[in-house]
Amino acid sequence: MKKVGIVMGSDSDLPILQKTMDTLSDFGIPYECHIYSAHRTPEEAGIFARNARANGFGVIIAAAGMAAHLAGAMAANTTLPVIGIPCKSTCLDGIDALLSTVQMPSGIPVATVAINGGVNAALLSAQILAVGDDDLAAKLDAKRKADAQKVLEKDAALQAACYK
Repeated sequence: MKKVGIVMGSDSDLPILQKTMDTLSDFGIPYECHIYSAHRTPEEAGIFARNARANGFGVIIAAAGMAAHLAGAMAANTTLPVIGIPCKSTCLDGIDALLSTVQMPSGIPVATVAINGGVNAALLSAQILAVGDDDLAAKLDAKRKADAQKVLEKDAALQAACYK
């Protein structure tokens, strides 16, 4: 199975990415995590992205706040799918990061999840990898069914409490 590369701009993004790592682990998806900055370590970030396919990665997740150029920097250096996680900051509550991540120029796409959306980034990675992996696709189907069942159980409890 291909690995997921997880890159964060700062260790302050780790709590968001811990959810990403936990979700990938739940699906048995291998990953590798690094701290690279689009601005402070551009050479290292570029080397990672340019070599990602040869190093066994199938998807890259990049999380950053504020200017949030990391996902774009990754996408500029690879044709692997890149998923950006805009991280909430103290100034603009992550709107700045969201706009920086989602507004990529034509030809350099970055899939973007919600602000602090680490779980959805992991799930989107799993869906991308599942295109060529029937076992992983079955795990995703099972998760969807289990999530739906939880909602139906909550509805049944609500109905029982409201309509005695």
